[in-house]
Amino acid sequence: MDQGRNMDIEKESTTTFDYSKRAQWLRAAVLGANDGLVSTASLMMGVGAVKHDVKAMILSGFAGMVAGACSMAIGEFVSVYSQYDIEVAQMERESGEVEKEKLPSPLQAAAASALAFSVGAIVPLLAAAFVKEYRVRIISVVTAVTVALVGFGWLGAALGKAPAVRSSARVLFGGWLAMAVTFGLTKLIGLYGL
Repeated sequence: MDQGRNMDIEKESTTTFDYSKRAQWLRAAVLGANDGLVSTASLMMGVGAVKHDVKAMILSGFAGMVAGACSMAIGEFVSVYSQYDIEVAQMERESGEVEKEKLPSPLQAAAASALAFSVGAIVPLLAAAFVKEYRVRIISVVTAVTVALVGFGWLGAALGKAPAVRSSARVLFGGWLAMAVTFGLTKLIGLYGL
């Protein structure tokens, strides 16, 4: 009898982990970091297309990082607070009592989103910060962002137990496309529009 019970306990402890439970926070973290990386790099590439000065690129990247982190934090706070309100109302309807430990934290979500965005945004800033020569600086930013994009794609796949090559390629090509479009359109407007 005890042996059968021990087998049941062992079966319960070796059940497979449900990776879909990670999906929400994983999506937010990878999206935040990837967004910080791509939007800051694209902004810096756009400014770099028309202004070869290192200071202009760094200032535009820094402003993009601060604005983006604030925007992500506020958006996440509002979104999670809405979810919080809905869950509280549902708990009150079902049982009349609110179980605070089961509720999401809007402040924690906002801080995590801002941090993730900033981690991504710091990559192109550091890549450009110490390079004076224009062409080398552009190559440095593209190279650092490429490595980070592949890394973020791989990390998201590894944490979610998804195919790493496909995930990394999707993230990489999306980031390259955003930087190329921003650089090209800004260069075009800089040459003919202003």
